[in-house]
Amino acid sequence: MSQDIKAPQFPESIAEGTVATWHQQAGDFVTQDTLLVDIETDKVVLEVVAPSDGTLKEVLVAEGDTVESLAVLAKFEAGEQAPTASASATEPASSESSAASETAAGPAARKMMAEHQVSSTDVQGSGRGGRITKDDVAQHVQKGSSPASTAAKAAPQSSASVPLGERTEKRVPMTRLRARIAERLMDAKNNTAMLTTFNEVNMQPIMALRKKYQEKFVATHGIKLGFMSFFTRACVEALKRFPAVNASIDGNDMVYHGYFDVGVAVSTERGLVVPVLRDVDQKSLAQIEQQIVDFGQQAKAGKLALEDLQGGTFTISNGGTFGSLLSTPILNPPQTAILGMHTIQQRPMAVDGQVVILPMMYLALSYDHRMIDGKDAVQFLVTIKQFLEDPSLLLLDI
Repeated sequence: MSQDIKAPQFPESIAEGTVATWHQQAGDFVTQDTLLVDIETDKVVLEVVAPSDGTLKEVLVAEGDTVESLAVLAKFEAGEQAPTASASATEPASSESSAASETAAGPAARKMMAEHQVSSTDVQGSGRGGRITKDDVAQHVQKGSSPASTAAKAAPQSSASVPLGERTEKRVPMTRLRARIAERLMDAKNNTAMLTTFNEVNMQPIMALRKKYQEKFVATHGIKLGFMSFFTRACVEALKRFPAVNASIDGNDMVYHGYFDVGVAVSTERGLVVPVLRDVDQKSLAQIEQQIVDFGQQAKAGKLALEDLQGGTFTISNGGTFGSLLSTPILNPPQTAILGMHTIQQRPMAVDGQVVILPMMYLALSYDHRMIDGKDAVQFLVTIKQFLEDPSLLLLDI
């Protein structure tokens, strides 16, 4: 029974997507729930799987094409795999063999062969049944055996204008996620009155607490006690005291949120994503640590759901994991503030008239001055500093 393979139903916030990768090619037999194609949106990568056992009869859209919600991507024939044809039936005439060879490639592979003037007879296919994949064409082009690259190599070089050594360039289209990130960053820069205030925190108390209870914490909860749970809890307690920092701007209205959904920025190969921890004020340190680890793994595997990325009343960005000493994080609209963490550095500090070497971290709070006054922003950051330098305050709720 023939049926259409369609793109998923996109949420209202997503207008269209891009066909990222075909994992199966026309003519392939697949089992139920086998991944067929990835659809990249400006937030997440959506997977389209086989509805049942059957054969992918025809691919209608190539990699890189833009599709709308519920667009038809391919034709699918449900049913068991057909028996292998006899050897005598697979001996086509020479002209038919040439035609079959030209079609023994997926849409993406054929598109790349056309761009680089490569014949399918020149490429060794590594796919099922000798099918030519996009990677096969890329490897062939990289070896410099295409007519275009051969001609380029054979062309005479001008010793006066061509420098020694390779000067390569690679042009790739911006991913939909990267384009969306760029759009939001420019929106934050151009449409908010963003200002940043700084402070520093002595991390010695937190580090001593972690060292003392790490083994017991792991034995009890099955996960390591990190810094992020302390920062998240400290932020929530500070947000309770300064509601404007936990608010957002909607047109001419200021929306004060009575809940605490904290976004945690995660860097992936595709770009920066911000999954949201819901109702953080009701979670333990162990629950916060576990969810952050889960989000990190899902983000790197491209498995975050849309609902994981939506909402959020405040954001934490930890550039310290990459060695950043000081930076000014950019707001995540419509939120009005974002906290930037940085690397821990041993520095000489004056303590009771004595110079002491302490593990110090710079903190940065970027905020929308339309909503938050400078006084509140500074006091908010000082409150976080106080909670981190005396973690017992978090436990005593004072």
